[in-house]
Amino acid sequence: MAVFVGPVANKFLFTNVNNLLNVWWPPSVKKLMRFSLPQVVGDEAMRMRQILMTSADRDARKNYVDRMDLVAQNHIRTHWEGKQELSCRIFASIDEPVHISRLAYHFDIFLKRVIHFPTNLPGTTCYRAPKAANAIKEEIRLIARQRRAALDKKMESHKKIFYSSGKFLSESEIVDNLLLLLLASHDTTTALITCVMMYLGELPEYFLQTTIDCLWLTEQSDITKSKEPGELLKLEDTQKMRYSWSVVSKVLRLIPPIIGAFREAVVDFTYAGYIIPKGWKLYWSPDTTIKDPAYFPNAEDFDPSRYGGAGPVPYTYVPFGGGPRMCLGYEYLKPVILVFLHNIAKRFKWDSLIPDEKVTYNPLPSPSQGLPIRLQLH
Repeated sequence: MAVFVGPVANKFLFTNVNNLLNVWWPPSVKKLMRFSLPQVVGDEAMRMRQILMTSADRDARKNYVDRMDLVAQNHIRTHWEGKQELSCRIFASIDEPVHISRLAYHFDIFLKRVIHFPTNLPGTTCYRAPKAANAIKEEIRLIARQRRAALDKKMESHKKIFYSSGKFLSESEIVDNLLLLLLASHDTTTALITCVMMYLGELPEYFLQTTIDCLWLTEQSDITKSKEPGELLKLEDTQKMRYSWSVVSKVLRLIPPIIGAFREAVVDFTYAGYIIPKGWKLYWSPDTTIKDPAYFPNAEDFDPSRYGGAGPVPYTYVPFGGGPRMCLGYEYLKPVILVFLHNIAKRFKWDSLIPDEKVTYNPLPSPSQGLPIRLQLH
């Protein structure tokens, strides 16, 4: 295995996929999602990615934002600690509480055990994860069949998730890729929201109207004032949340949603004077650049203003990777987080009860003590 470090290395890995390199995942992931995007390469990968990206393109996001707002409001009012509703409703159109509860139980098992050692013995993570994945797939399969039936009745709004370039996805491809979308969106989103809450809860100046740090709160307040009672957010509102997204970007830099990923050499090649043999695994991590003071002076400071203007040096800020295999959930994640942050910010201010709480990865970042916070109404 070779470890690639630095922006030049990042650019090489991201831009040479389908040429010198392919994406590589551990066997546990391949086993659980055999027909999904991570398992295909070349033209087939491009075709499948094109289909999946329609769920997060601008037209789709315009249709999602009001639903995101409605779900976030209900989520906060009723059971903030529940985490499944948002992604399930957006990607799979699941509204029934029974479906949500059933998926929540299995998805928690699946996610925490999707990357593990292949020890398929009763009681082990390897043994439980496939059973949870199969249960989720069965729920998704029922939804896929309903949508297929809707398509047969000429309901075009469902068509693009199944169809591209004159070819339908198979049922197995639909099920495994919907599982991939849930994996790429749900816990990445909730992990990042949690980490944003954690950082803001440790920085009381971000709630003081007399400081420049409260710009994110001011823009959220301005958007609230521009809405009629009961009027839901639109995509255009999230595009006005520029400083709020700078706050989120800062958290993404300090606590990236992934700790690294792999590529596999498909041919022998030379990089920086070293021969990389075909079949070698290549590892990269966003930490190698996003916390490097050479690219981010005072790297540990919480300074959202650094994301204005020209922004960071290319290929240094890569929390979601880059190139043709960049994380699928990025475009979807942005409005989800901003909508949720808006609904929290207009109701509460908060502070952390455990200052400097440690963050662990399994496989996504999570505060080790569950992030207890104290909420106060504005």
